[in-house]
Amino acid sequence: MREDQDDPFEPYSDNLELLAEKISDVLGRPVTIEDASHRLVAYSSHVPETDAARLATIVGRRVPDQIIGSLWRDGVIPRLLESETPIRIAPIQEVGLNGRVATAIRSGSRVVGFIWVLETEKPFSEREMALFAQAAQAARTKMAQWQLQRHKEEEAHRDFFWQLLTGHLSHESLIRDKAHRIGITLPPQFHVVVLQFATEVKEALQRQTLEKCAPLSAYSRIVLRAIDKNQLILLFAPLAPDTMDGVANQLGLLQRNLLSFFSAQFLGLASGGTFSEYGRLEDSYREALLLLQVKRRFPEETGDLVMYGDLGYYRYLPRIWEELQKHGRAGGQLARLQAYDQEHHSELAHTLEVFLTHDSNAKIAADALHIHANTLNYRLKRIAEIGRIDLSSMEQKVTLYLELKAERFGGSRDL
Repeated sequence: MREDQDDPFEPYSDNLELLAEKISDVLGRPVTIEDASHRLVAYSSHVPETDAARLATIVGRRVPDQIIGSLWRDGVIPRLLESETPIRIAPIQEVGLNGRVATAIRSGSRVVGFIWVLETEKPFSEREMALFAQAAQAARTKMAQWQLQRHKEEEAHRDFFWQLLTGHLSHESLIRDKAHRIGITLPPQFHVVVLQFATEVKEALQRQTLEKCAPLSAYSRIVLRAIDKNQLILLFAPLAPDTMDGVANQLGLLQRNLLSFFSAQFLGLASGGTFSEYGRLEDSYREALLLLQVKRRFPEETGDLVMYGDLGYYRYLPRIWEELQKHGRAGGQLARLQAYDQEHHSELAHTLEVFLTHDSNAKIAADALHIHANTLNYRLKRIAEIGRIDLSSMEQKVTLYLELKAERFGGSRDL
């Protein structure tokens, strides 16, 4: 260690890569410098004394989500955010993290990054702790500049994503040209996933949610993200065409995990279809939104669904509802039943819906309605007479079933 300089790091403060090497040279230990979001900014050359966590960070250019989660759970990151001086961190063996000394890099009152140094077998001396604090001071100006540049890049990426989501950028060649100009590598395939919350998605909620997405990284990676009030919108890229079954399984598991973790704060997630043409990204987004809408209207029937492709006939309900709204229902079979129900305070339309939902099985339908089988048979006779409905006609039953579902989708019934 050189002790002939008051501040050995200041000459390297304008280059974070050289600064990382200098810190490693002065302290004799491996160093990584990260931004406030735990993305890797710079690191010292490999040395024998390293660990799995550091190697994974270097390979992935970011601290792995499971390590970030462990550091939050163990209170390490809160301590770093609060402490003005370097702190010691005990090993966390389950995520491959050996003992470290770390410090936050501050620009004024704002944390703009972190420096992590492996402690190895020899503990830090007071002199080394003081030098480490000096290193953080030397990094603050350049790190703040780096953060500003990164923030501008993130804004450009977010705006690009919104242009795709809203269809304002739809020509394939223009999309790819702009992606190249702002430094985005577009993967061969993509699908949009929307996560719905009961409250506004703020930084802490977004961070916790993205940590829960970590297991998906074996099948699909997050390319872009945006926030729309209570929704976190993610652009996922499957790692291979044959991984979509794995993606679907992981999304289902993620939905259950988020429901367990956030409880009533999380309302569900939905994925649109997978496409390779980025001009169709808006389609994937709208499919995800439709799936969420259907899940809100039909929670028992569709609450567990996560993929638009599994939605079945429910995907056609908006068009059926639009058709009913456009041409009206006066004089139709269902309209006659509803008019009779309104006048006589009966439930013939609801009885028909339950009967059709249970595949015209009178016994199961009677049980679901909590009425006697004879009562159901009487109601069915009245339904046939008043609605002029042939309950032996599959075509009529399918039409009525879809109209009933479309009305529920359109909000005529309080679910």
